[in-house]
Amino acid sequence: MHTPAHNEHLLLVVSAPSGCGKTTLCREVLARMPDLAFSISHTTRQPRAGEADGVNYYFVSPARFQEALHRGEMAEWTQIYGNRYGTARATIDALFDRGCDVLFDIDEPGARQLKDAYPNVITVLVLPPTLAALRLRLISRGTEEGAALERRLQRAAEEIRAMRWYDYVVVNDTIEEAVDRLRCVIIAERCRRDRHIIGELLA
Repeated sequence: MHTPAHNEHLLLVVSAPSGCGKTTLCREVLARMPDLAFSISHTTRQPRAGEADGVNYYFVSPARFQEALHRGEMAEWTQIYGNRYGTARATIDALFDRGCDVLFDIDEPGARQLKDAYPNVITVLVLPPTLAALRLRLISRGTEEGAALERRLQRAAEEIRAMRWYDYVVVNDTIEEAVDRLRCVIIAERCRRDRHIIGELLA
């Protein structure tokens, strides 16, 4: 059985504006795809109720995170509301060693950093069918209304413009259809990376 080299593994970034169902989509795809693993980020924020170290995040001190940055150990990182979040190169390497392709749930700036570190990264933008549909989803969550809702929608439009460079777009109209589309992307990219087998067969 062929054991893929590290550069043959798939690194898949999935990004979306808030309210597009990205977390549910990623969870469903991870449950249905063999040899696909989720990249767990490091963070300096405190664990919330129900969160576990090494499951939701790797929780580290600000000093430890800064040390990792100084040593070049982070493939990408960002700061949100005073807390740092990032992906350690060692996390990716460990998943590669297990024979897994890796799925990242990160935003556009993180995707750019990861693309610089790993040029073969594949990027997927998850979108609602329309901005009107996104508005209804945000309203149904009941977390924002009025001016806050309008700011969220404006932010979503800005994020979509920033992510126009992504390789694929998956419209999340229904979760089942979106799961099928994302699975198709992964299968196609795995087949593309398996072209090395031609050389092995003809050797």
